[in-house]
Amino acid sequence: MAAPALFAEGVRAVLGAWAALQVAVENGFGGARGAEKAAWLAAALQDFFQRNADLEPEEVEDFLAEVMDNEFDTAVEDGSLAQVSRQLLTLFALAARGDAAAVGAAVARLGRPGPPLRAVEATATAEDTAEAMECGPPPDPDAWTLVQRRRK
Repeated sequence: MAAPALFAEGVRAVLGAWAALQVAVENGFGGARGAEKAAWLAAALQDFFQRNADLEPEEVEDFLAEVMDNEFDTAVEDGSLAQVSRQLLTLFALAARGDAAAVGAAVARLGRPGPPLRAVEATATAEDTAEAMECGPPPDPDAWTLVQRRRK
């Protein structure tokens, strides 16, 4: 398998295993065409890597963060941007060497199911609820807020 095809396989696997992207698509954060945007992202990443030599992890993170923000209205703050960036850089290096076995092994590791998404969502919901309870009662929607002009 040629290097671009190996990398394409790796990109699809990484994006398929990326919970932040999958949640954004499943919940319609990218609009009605969220799945198409995710497929576009795979192609855009391949092009990004092909056009830019010696990418740094931060550059890949910035690219991913910008796409997630612009296309999926999602700010990824779970640390997964760094992890996905490292995975993509590793797969790109392996594919560039033509190491199909190593790419295949990496893709197989990504395919292993992690904790079920529902358990992750339940944990996040419980944490959000606990955090909200610490902040005090919700504001009264019928309350008035006085807004004044600042004096110079």
